[in-house]
Amino acid sequence: MMSEGDAQAPMWSYQVNLEKRVRDDHPLRRINQVLDLGFVRKQVAHTYGRRGNKSVPPEVIIRMMLLLFLDDIKSERELMRIIPERLDYLWFLGYGLDDKVPDHSVLSKARKRWGKEVFVSLFSRVVQQCVEAGLVEGRKIHVDASLVEANANLGSVKPLSEETLKAIEQTAKEQVQKLDEHDRDQDPPSQDSGSGGSAIGQYSKTNRRFRSTTDPDATLVRHAGLKSRLRYKTHRAVDDAHEIITAVETTTGAVDEASQLLSLIEAHEDSTDQAVRTVIADARYGNASNLIECHKAGIRAHIKLLGDSIRKGRSEGIYDEGHFIYDAQSNTYRCPANQTMRPRRLHPKRLTWEYVTAQGTCLMCKLRALCTRSRTGRTIHRHRDQAWLEKARKIANSKAAKADLKRRQHLMERSFADAANLHGLKRSRWRGLWKQAIQDLLIATVQNLRKLLRHLSQTEPELAFCLTQLLDRLSRLIPSSSVASPVAFASLFT
Repeated sequence: MMSEGDAQAPMWSYQVNLEKRVRDDHPLRRINQVLDLGFVRKQVAHTYGRRGNKSVPPEVIIRMMLLLFLDDIKSERELMRIIPERLDYLWFLGYGLDDKVPDHSVLSKARKRWGKEVFVSLFSRVVQQCVEAGLVEGRKIHVDASLVEANANLGSVKPLSEETLKAIEQTAKEQVQKLDEHDRDQDPPSQDSGSGGSAIGQYSKTNRRFRSTTDPDATLVRHAGLKSRLRYKTHRAVDDAHEIITAVETTTGAVDEASQLLSLIEAHEDSTDQAVRTVIADARYGNASNLIECHKAGIRAHIKLLGDSIRKGRSEGIYDEGHFIYDAQSNTYRCPANQTMRPRRLHPKRLTWEYVTAQGTCLMCKLRALCTRSRTGRTIHRHRDQAWLEKARKIANSKAAKADLKRRQHLMERSFADAANLHGLKRSRWRGLWKQAIQDLLIATVQNLRKLLRHLSQTEPELAFCLTQLLDRLSRLIPSSSVASPVAFASLFT
């Protein structure tokens, strides 16, 4: 006889056990097995008072924020509406069917109270778990950045007041003055010069005069020839072995990517306890300063050199720098016309010396048409640490570097595409640079957790099989009464 469903809902239910309602292979169950949040309470304890109402446990707040990005839920309000409907969410958060879900403001208040330090610790601990699981080799990393749309529209962009502009200009002048004072103390370059230096970061002229009223930290950035938009920029270091994200930095959209290379290398070494031996990056990181600093640190910089191709296009049809012979003893160049070129000045940002002939020499030269298109004559630039730079460029143009750059194209694109398609990387949920940093850290943490779980799910059956084989051999050597069944014993580790 065919039965019919009972349309009347039961008034009470005493037999609901969420532990049994969540399947054994559920992703949240596996995340719960590897996720250790015991440090959170101690780290944020100083931000809470001793009186008043009891707050939501900090571990639960962290779990809520992970759910927000794990399933790319569009807002915190939506998350709080979904939690009562999802038995797996309730189980993961430690709630019962009748427990009250807190208001969405609990999450924003916690972020404001905690800052980003606890999220940095969470990211670092997950990276360390990946290291212990053998997913991080540590010596070869890929570096890249991606733009993130700020949570503000162009209508919020307004010109800055005169007082603010003057303050910004004064700060910039002071920085340039310090740099000039530093350069005056430097000697002309020599063949064995080992001193180094780095230029102050570039400033965006547009963002000096305009700022968003709703998100002042976001900066106007033009990308792919489209209209300028308010953006942030997330920078990543990804380990070559299993594509684990080992370092994350967040800046405004106008920040030069090259300025973050060394800090990403340092952050990677801190989180993995491994020294970088090779770094792979595109042409945006290929400035002279990065090449020299990496070479001095013993790091092979497999970085594409965009500047060389640009110079080739501009200097097509005239003598290249190979036609000019450098004399280390006299610190001069000899041009194709056998004229002496002496150092004139040190460029404050590029840290290169300009070598020129005596005034009027190039104007009277018969080889002028083959040497320069400039009205004032030919200029040769030599970096203050040219010897280091030449060695670094040789490494960057090696066959190994070209192979690594080819692998980088799909490796980094896959990392950012996964974050954008599954975890909402390309849009800012909150406003402010430090809040955007929290978002980037949480997304990277979720991606690393997924890779860690995938690795564990593949290795556990292999471990169980090896244990079974080992115990089977032991059972042949030892009486059966002394050893339990191999299959039964191995099942304890699956």
